[in-house]
Amino acid sequence: MSETTDQAPAALRAGFLGGGFMAAVHSRAARAARARLVALASSTPDRGVAAAAELGIERGVADVTEVAELSDIVHVCTPNRDHAAQTIALLAAGRHVICEKPLATTVSDALAVVDAADAAGVAGAVPFVYRYHPQVRHARELVRSGVVGTVLSVEGAYLQDWLLRETDSNWRVDSAAGGASRAFADIGSHLCDLLEFVTGRRIRAVSARTRTVFPERGGQPVTTEDLVAVVAELDNGALATLLVSQMAPGRKNGLTLEVHGTERSVRFAQERPEELWIGALTGSQLVLRDPEGPGDDGLSLVPAGHPMGYQDAFTAFVADAYAGVRGAASDALPTFRDGLRAARVTAAVLESALTRAWVSIPDVDEKETQHG
Repeated sequence: MSETTDQAPAALRAGFLGGGFMAAVHSRAARAARARLVALASSTPDRGVAAAAELGIERGVADVTEVAELSDIVHVCTPNRDHAAQTIALLAAGRHVICEKPLATTVSDALAVVDAADAAGVAGAVPFVYRYHPQVRHARELVRSGVVGTVLSVEGAYLQDWLLRETDSNWRVDSAAGGASRAFADIGSHLCDLLEFVTGRRIRAVSARTRTVFPERGGQPVTTEDLVAVVAELDNGALATLLVSQMAPGRKNGLTLEVHGTERSVRFAQERPEELWIGALTGSQLVLRDPEGPGDDGLSLVPAGHPMGYQDAFTAFVADAYAGVRGAASDALPTFRDGLRAARVTAAVLESALTRAWVSIPDVDEKETQHG
């Protein structure tokens, strides 16, 4: 008589490119997902060694090649300009990849990444992590189940203040490092992804205006936008107004989404992630997170009344991505195709701001590739 044992799968070996704030967030989430944090490469070998020691990662190494050799999955947390090339190199080496957004700074490069992942047959994810707040899932379920009714309009904003002063600067301000779009590609992409995720509708066309408040920051010319205002039409005819700013005093991470339907409205505010406002003609409610509530799907890590936030959402995202590497299916995991979608929306917003005209966004078949 033979004996069988159930053994837990071996821990994934996680590698990291970049050693800044986002690498810290990613590494905490990877550790919570019980990965083995094996290697990190940064802008220089010395910086890689220092960042690895600071983040509790086994080794600081020289470059992408060394990280790929040691890892099963790699988190790309480098400046935007490097995302596509580094991700394609990792995919060619057969590694799974979680790439910070934007997936690429152009649509053509994002499409090339999707092609490369398809050719390699590996998993790729982009951290649109606000999908992983339990109250976002509650809102999505209210829309999907018909409680909200037909979506009529959406009001959304993503407001920060970390670039309020002329002396405030960062590598993202430089278009050579961050790409042609800053505020919208960085945070507006989150807002649009959240809109489409919660409503189940696609943005069909946009009319946008952008503003660059300071022509220089830190003595360097600025060509990327500080503010973006967008009117969007969804694929069912609903209208959305969206405001994105990195110069809104007092707003540290003010992501809000309010969906208005024929029966109910729902509002989520990331700075108050335990709450969901449900509006009605009579009897509006402010509902607190409940692990037994609609759409939670096990996302609540702690009982009701014990606050959860951004890092918890990020941790849930990484756990979902790692499960995807092992073959689990999820209709919530943001993949490279969602990163391509964000690149398309960003390009349309920039084109509209330049031409001062409505610009349509192609809703291409999910299997579209660069070559057909």
